[in-house]
Amino acid sequence: MVDTTAHPTVPHRRMVVPAHEAADRAREFHATMAQRRTVRDFSPQPIPDGVVEWAVRTAATAPSGAHVQPWRYVVLTDPDRKRRLREAAEAEEREFYRRRASAEWLDALAPLGTDWRKPFLETAPVVIVVFEVHRGPQTPRPYYTKESVGISVGLLLATLHQAGLATLTHTPSPMRFLNEVCDRPPEERAAYVVPVGYPAPDARVPDLRRKELDEVMVRL
Repeated sequence: MVDTTAHPTVPHRRMVVPAHEAADRAREFHATMAQRRTVRDFSPQPIPDGVVEWAVRTAATAPSGAHVQPWRYVVLTDPDRKRRLREAAEAEEREFYRRRASAEWLDALAPLGTDWRKPFLETAPVVIVVFEVHRGPQTPRPYYTKESVGISVGLLLATLHQAGLATLTHTPSPMRFLNEVCDRPPEERAAYVVPVGYPAPDARVPDLRRKELDEVMVRL
């Protein structure tokens, strides 16, 4: 039991779902999320006002170590910044595909048809760069930073998909160039680059399957 005199609390507001509806609701959410695919071909069609803001608000509801909330979402829409981002990312990706990646890694990527070219960083109307916020002059020490930010980004992707938008999680390495592109201080470290928009009318995705339940869940 938490000592409420030392640590202020508020009543928990439970989300009430009738027991007979619980499985149906979970099934419906799965049916929606099962349609989510990573997209690399985006339409220039603008994103409706408010969608990205609500998605980031939802991402920021994620649990985090010691409730430090160690994330920063930088939303890029300026064409010049997106161009600079693409140029810098492609420079790192060329090195990755030509020298840094092992043959085993490249073989694993082959079915996805990826290479160093990243046009989606310019064609997507919005690119969200997600930073982990580490200890700095104005920021407290975070705990379980990667885990916290990863959960938050999962909620971001789910919300954007619910809004009918496509996304891609891009992780160029190293990522320090993103601090300059996004004008962020050194205590912030980029973790994900997420292009967001509507898929192009002729967009295609790899013919892949997801693992079945018995391959990913163990009941003891």
